[in-house]
Amino acid sequence: MTKKLRKIGVLTSGGDSPGMNAAIRAVVRAAVYNDIEVDGIFQGYDGLIRGDFKRLNVRSVAKIIERGGTILKSARSEEFRTVEGRRKAFENLKEREIDALITIGGNGTFTGAHIFTEEYGIPVMGIPGTIDNDLYGTDSTIGFDTATNTVVEAVDKIRDTANSHNRLFFVEVMGRDSGFIALRAGIATGAIAVLLSEEEMSIDDLIGVLEKSAESNKTSSIVIVAEGDANGGAYEVARKVNERYAQYETRVTVLGHIQRGGTPSCWDRVLASRMGVAAVEGLIEGRTDVMIGICNDIETYTPLSEAIKEKFRLNKTELRIAKILSI
Repeated sequence: MTKKLRKIGVLTSGGDSPGMNAAIRAVVRAAVYNDIEVDGIFQGYDGLIRGDFKRLNVRSVAKIIERGGTILKSARSEEFRTVEGRRKAFENLKEREIDALITIGGNGTFTGAHIFTEEYGIPVMGIPGTIDNDLYGTDSTIGFDTATNTVVEAVDKIRDTANSHNRLFFVEVMGRDSGFIALRAGIATGAIAVLLSEEEMSIDDLIGVLEKSAESNKTSSIVIVAEGDANGGAYEVARKVNERYAQYETRVTVLGHIQRGGTPSCWDRVLASRMGVAAVEGLIEGRTDVMIGICNDIETYTPLSEAIKEKFRLNKTELRIAKILSI
């Protein structure tokens, strides 16, 4: 028989993403609904080590569903990478009589959670909160939709300037190891090309695309560049193009951390709410060392080891569509 949960802890770790607060809210309210107490842990794993805990209730999470960022704050913890740091964290959980832990974050967050539960046996549940959408076991991660919408809004405004001055804009978006934001935004904004780490496009290939576009009298263009692109990022791509192709006046815009902030979209709020409830229910059912995901509109649980290790690949249909529509 599964041990009854009396109290769970919840933390956010790594880079923030829009919708994390909605997930926290769902975890707290689902737990209270099931007569389980909740401690919020501040500053991620660092707070777990320092004992930075606070009891949360239904009112603690009122009016946060629409807020970006995370009310629990977030931090990266070098100390949690050590055996001594994780021992301190476990002792703090025992002292607070916490029976299980919910971690909201990405790859690094889940790696730490996986090691922690292997060492100490405390049940852990991961909720995927990252704008990169790069975790295996879910169709979408919390924050991806909002971040992509932010990019689309920015690029739409940049295009007005590009059209007014016959310019070629290189817009760099987040995605050091993942091109999901770049690909989705590229399709949505009608970019002439999308440069990704997963699908290498050489400068020769890009110039070929630009020349073909010029033949059809196109006088301005947008190129979306994922920050992890093999050519070295938007500034380097622009420099290489300028050296060999003078058809356009070029400009570079790096959107940076603007993509992390802002009010979460309806999609991210609902996604986070579903995942938060399912995370609590999964722990009640005795699940541990897994990540909650939603695939084909169905809640699924993937072992953290797989969510971290397996590569969630770009949609081949979207790659094909991006090429077709860029002419």
